[in-house]
Amino acid sequence: MWPLTIISFMVCFVPSFQQFPRLCATREALLAKECCPRWEGDGSACGARSGRGFCQDVQVEDQPHGPQYPFSGLDDREKWPLVFYNRTCQCAGNFMGFSCGDCRFGYFGVNCNERRESLRRNVFHLTRAERIRLVSYLNLAKQTLSRDYVVATGTYREMENGSNPMFADASVYDIFVWMHYYVSRSALLGGPGNVWTNVDFAHWAPAFLPWHRVYLLHWEHEIRKLTGDMGFSIPYWDWRDAQGCDVCTDELMGGRNPQDPNLLSPGSVFSSWKVLCSRAQEYDNRGVLCDAKEEGPLRRNPGNHNHDLVEQLPTSAEVEFTLSLTNYDTGPVDRSANMSFRNTLEGQISWTTYVHTPTTSNTAPTLSGSDMQGSANDPIFLLHHAFVDSIYEQWLRRHRPSPSQFPDSNAPIGHNGGYHMVPFLPLHRNREYFISSKDLGYEYSYLLDASKCPYVWGFLFSLFVFMFAGTYCEDMVTSCPPFTVIWSKTQTLQMHLLNPWGLLFLFSCGSSLNHI
Repeated sequence: MWPLTIISFMVCFVPSFQQFPRLCATREALLAKECCPRWEGDGSACGARSGRGFCQDVQVEDQPHGPQYPFSGLDDREKWPLVFYNRTCQCAGNFMGFSCGDCRFGYFGVNCNERRESLRRNVFHLTRAERIRLVSYLNLAKQTLSRDYVVATGTYREMENGSNPMFADASVYDIFVWMHYYVSRSALLGGPGNVWTNVDFAHWAPAFLPWHRVYLLHWEHEIRKLTGDMGFSIPYWDWRDAQGCDVCTDELMGGRNPQDPNLLSPGSVFSSWKVLCSRAQEYDNRGVLCDAKEEGPLRRNPGNHNHDLVEQLPTSAEVEFTLSLTNYDTGPVDRSANMSFRNTLEGQISWTTYVHTPTTSNTAPTLSGSDMQGSANDPIFLLHHAFVDSIYEQWLRRHRPSPSQFPDSNAPIGHNGGYHMVPFLPLHRNREYFISSKDLGYEYSYLLDASKCPYVWGFLFSLFVFMFAGTYCEDMVTSCPPFTVIWSKTQTLQMHLLNPWGLLFLFSCGSSLNHI
């Protein structure tokens, strides 16, 4: 079992950042349709006295969506968030949050005027101490109830248009599990079994990549607030060419239970986790929302679920083919889109092109042993989607698409460029995240330009530390972001550096080390 040195299993409350703010989940707020809480810093709504933001009417787009969802006024997610609130905090400058009490992505400090770039690294390049810290942070988030947010357990109609609020507490981690369920659930049309399944506000259409990008940014932000570790970044799992789930070890995301291959090893802290919102078909049959109650242990069985969905992990060649596609989306911009970067990356390739290629995003549901709506229960989901996001980032840098490539109209409901992402509060529009990660304050270690000569000297310095200075210096070096990537790459390349040909390779400065 991991030595979880920072974990307290006493349930406590900490600030969170998503879904329904607790202060806006009251009868009074719902009937007023206003979510403009006071900022604790000055006691005014949205921090207006301090110029952080103002309570304003929500402006929603009026562009038509595609024919995939033929209804209007039946689902609470339509024209988000107008069913629940028509006035929210609109934050100014670098401020963000449901009360404008936080900073925009990439900004830090009391006044949100400190610009910093975070570095997301390969999970296998983390030091042992960093891996322990990652698992500890995940478990802390699972054990800690969100102070600021709750989740909806009933529709607005079931809440009697706000007169009878139906919300439940959830942990910081489970807030995000619920969000992924809620955004992708079926539309409830009234009564048992009366649902519309061909609807998803975050998958199978253009918003897939921007939505998950925002999801990860908020999750990263919450871990920093929860732990006080402002240097934390989500690591990624580079699964290209992997022969199996190589993060499925007790040191990382949990190994397989030898007594039951569907369960996790008792040596992993994740074996004690309970899942929620994992029974989509049952909810559809009953015509209800997930009630956010525990539904049993976390299950996982890599490679033994729906083989029609994913037969193996994607290869480097398959990822490179996906990156070569020049159009972000095509045709009806849904799961039938042909030669579309987004659709290929999402794993729904046209039967006329690349038929047998299993691609990326469907990997997580298969690994988790759950349906897609409940796949965020598994912590692998975060590492997997961080790598998917890095592929999205590669494509943006390689093709430099015009903003017009993201459709403003006729995409499936929820996916037009101007649509507010469901169910985020604060509000984000899809097109706002059709931009480079560097504009949002983060970078991926394997995308850094490591072919420049200054990095060579950094490699040699880090190699010296690795070979002669021991664990103390290792922790010292990896605590400094500029040397973090150098350190991780050195651990990978140390054998090459110990021979003359490796040294010649380094000093030539002619080759890129990006893919390390």
